[in-house]
Formats: sequence, C-alpha cells, structure tokens
Amino acid sequence: MKRLLNTIYITTDGAYLHKDGETITISVEGELKTRIPIHGVESIVCMGRAVFSTPFVGFCAEHGVSIAFIDEKGRFLSRMCGPVSGNVLLRRKQYKLADDTNFCTEISKTIISAKIANQRAVLLRAIRDHPEKINLVEMERVTERLKTNLSLLAGERSLDRIRGIEGDSASLYFSVFDSLITAQKESFFMRERNRRPPTDNMNALLSFIYTLLTCDIVSALESVGLDPQVGFLHRDRPGRPSLALDILEEFRPFFADRLALSLVNLHQVQSKGFRTTESGAVVMDDETRRIVLIAYQKRKQETLMHPYINEQIEVGLLPYVQALLLARFLRGDVDGYPAYFWR
Repeated sequence: MKRLLNTIYITTDGAYLHKDGETITISVEGELKTRIPIHGVESIVCMGRAVFSTPFVGFCAEHGVSIAFIDEKGRFLSRMCGPVSGNVLLRRKQYKLADDTNFCTEISKTIISAKIANQRAVLLRAIRDHPEKINLVEMERVTERLKTNLSLLAGERSLDRIRGIEGDSASLYFSVFDSLITAQKESFFMRERNRRPPTDNMNALLSFIYTLLTCDIVSALESVGLDPQVGFLHRDRPGRPSLALDILEEFRPFFADRLALSLVNLHQVQSKGFRTTESGAVVMDDETRRIVLIAYQKRKQETLMHPYINEQIEVGLLPYVQALLLARFLRGDVDGYPAYFWR
C-alpha cells in the first residue's frame, strides 16, 4: 500500500524554492524559511507567486515530486511531474473502456450511488446530532428523496439519465445545506451551489477544498499508472482531470463538505478572510488559506475503517486506496469497482 506522504503548500508571494543537496530550500526575500528533506515529500502545491530554480524542477522530477499550481480562486491551473508510473497495458485498457458506453454507464452508476449515499449520510448525521438546529421536516423530506433516487439509479441503463439523477440529488442536497451551517449565518450561507467563479463565502470555501482534494486524487491515480485525464462519468475536455473528478464525487460530501462546515461552525474561518473581486468572484486571503490548509492536513491524518479492505487507514490514504482498487478492477483482478460508502 502506498505510504501517506507529505504535501508542501506554498502560499507566500515571492517564495523562492531551490535545491540544496537532498533538501528543498525555501526562502522569502533572501531570508531562509525552511529546509525539508525531499525524501518523504510527495507533492508541492503552489498558491502564491513562487519562483523555482531550474535545477529544483529537475530535482523534483527525479524524485517523483509533483508541482501543482492553483490560483487565488482555488482553481487548478497546471501540474508538473516526472515520468509516468504504471504500465502501458493498464492505460490502454482504461482508454478502451472509456469508449465503451455500457462500461461507463455501470461504473458511473456505482460512483454516483456512493455520492448520493454519502450525501444522505451527511444529512442523517445532522438529524441525529443536531435535530434542534436544523429544519427537521425539510431535512427528512430530502433524505427520503435521496433514498428514492438511489432506488431509481439501481435500475438505470442510460448514462445521461444517471447524470440527471446525480444533478437532481445535488440540487436536493444543497437545498438543505444551509441548515447545516449553524454559525456566522450572515456571512456564510448556501443559496445554491455556484462556481467558476464562486460568488459567496461558502461556495468559495467549498471550491478551494474540492481543488485540494482533486490534486491529491490526481497524484493517487498517477501513482498506480492510471491517466487522470480520461474518465468514465466526466467526459474528456482538454485540461480537465476527468477521472480524478469521477473519484472526487465519492469524497465530496463526507470529506470536503463536512470539513467546510466544521471550519465555519467552529469559527475557524471568518468573513474578514474573504473578499469580493471586481468580477464578482469571492476569494480568500492568505491567512484564511493557511487555516484551511492546516485543517485539511489534520483531517487527512484522522483514521477510519475502510469497508472493502477491512483495514483502519488514514483519511489521506483514501484516494490511493480507491485508485488502487480501480486499477485492479480495470485489470480484471476484482469483479467490480468498490466505491467508497461513508458510514
């Protein structure tokens, strides 16, 4: 099993990264900030206007350390990495199956079933833990509708209708998401899910966490030899990591959404850390991004029982476990892809 490795997040404008022996050296305005041995580092995520020396980029490539770039709105821009791992036969099988409508329909059904079940589990957890803080009647109505959608999904044979059920379920889920926000209601609310760009604080926070998680999933897929760009549910589009977005659907509710809610409800992030640009996009300041990154890393260190492999693992290993299970399924080593259902 792939070991959970560290990710370095660069959030300071003007940071300079270069190689010093076998260490990553980071300086700001000529002042040394830190040295980190490259062994044990998996990736670098750059959110500021950082500078990398040319030898440093080659150094990272040689050691399998990827460098991802994210803009201030939390949008993934690009990723640099070394030689692709895995064998060509697995990717040939992936590409062939991505053109098989029946296969795409069945695996998409599995992934969306996990997403809807996980959305429903988040709402049921809120009903159980905070019945006095939520609109109980509406929440129960939505959980029943989601249950119905799961039943409809089980017998569906059309990929377009599967996407339609997923869209309806997302709309239902976010229609009561605002009830889950129990603090700072004037500054953090959910009227509707919006993005590209997000136009309110809660959507900006969600989009940022989704982007972080997508980067981790891209790394996980590449680590087992899969192509993150070629998906089964999300169709090909230049620059879009479609397969990573497929796997992301399983993780959105219980990982990203619950983390965002905790940050708001526990007052770890506040409205002063967000601003609206001239274009109407809402972005976070450096300090708020730092707070979110710390919380994200702490969340990854928590443990849970994986229902399929029946092992206690760190949350941050989930993308790697799911990528490995997907690769084994495509190779024919297991009978089906076991999507992750949160309990």
